[in-house]
Amino acid sequence: MSKIVVVTSGKGGVGKTTTSASFATGLALRGHKTVVIDFDVGLRNLDLIMGCERRVVYDFINVIQGEANLNQALIKDKQCDNLFVLAASQTRDKDALSQDGVHKVLSDLSAMGFEYIVCDSPAGIETGALMAMHFADEALVVTNPEVSSVRDSDRILGMLSSKTKRAIEGADPIREHLLITRYNPARVDQGQMLSLEDIQDILRIKLIGVIPESESVLQASTRACRPCTCKAVTWPKPTRTWWRVFWEKTSHCASSRRRRMAFSSDCLEPSKAPWPSHFSPFCWAKKRRPPVLPKSGCKSSWRTNAMAATRLSRITCPICNAI
Repeated sequence: MSKIVVVTSGKGGVGKTTTSASFATGLALRGHKTVVIDFDVGLRNLDLIMGCERRVVYDFINVIQGEANLNQALIKDKQCDNLFVLAASQTRDKDALSQDGVHKVLSDLSAMGFEYIVCDSPAGIETGALMAMHFADEALVVTNPEVSSVRDSDRILGMLSSKTKRAIEGADPIREHLLITRYNPARVDQGQMLSLEDIQDILRIKLIGVIPESESVLQASTRACRPCTCKAVTWPKPTRTWWRVFWEKTSHCASSRRRRMAFSSDCLEPSKAPWPSHFSPFCWAKKRRPPVLPKSGCKSSWRTNAMAATRLSRITCPICNAI
């Protein structure tokens, strides 16, 4: 039987969608057949985080209203065979969700053999959030170490214990877990954030993890990049024109900064990497002559192998800092 996990929090912007995507991906990588559903009807973002926004044809509301079946609406992740995404509608509102329709979709997903169903809840306590938590077996409450976020999470805990199916039928209560995101110890020491002890004293639920604040996550979400896979992929063989692509993206001319940023984001995609893992810049500098570069008015010099190696060594992945 499938286990339904809702990722919820009353306040917006605490990291529910990022947590849902990461949590579902982790389950799938461990061999569990997992589907993640976006309940934020009208303001969907899960498809962006999962990198499948261009493949959405049918959505959650289409399935509920019988306009499409689950086989048509489910999007299989390209990097993980056990991970599927069910996107929300971008043009409807949350009133399109119905309790019977959500129950039917969850039952059909369970019949299809999914071990875990992760529900990405929208912010607030309206229809979308209520539908996401109604049939849940476990709840992952995401909060920031701020007074307003913790207070809204406390309100959500009250709704989990009173307005869900398990609470109405008198069954075993939903297992609640606390995840604290964007935690900054320096700001805690300065009194600008709540400490872990303060949050636990207020919410009184089990703490399962603390995610520190990281600029890399912000950069990745801003550039709409996939999670970094530089250390776990097989790089493609170098082509005859890879050096030309590299030069176009890193040449020191008027737009050098923009081009280096473009290359840094491209290096997150294994298919766009200019060299394989065993083909380092220094290996290229020692064993190959520098390419004959076309004239572009650039004043920088690429005359020596040593300079080329130095320039190449400065380009690193912004997530894992790998060359």
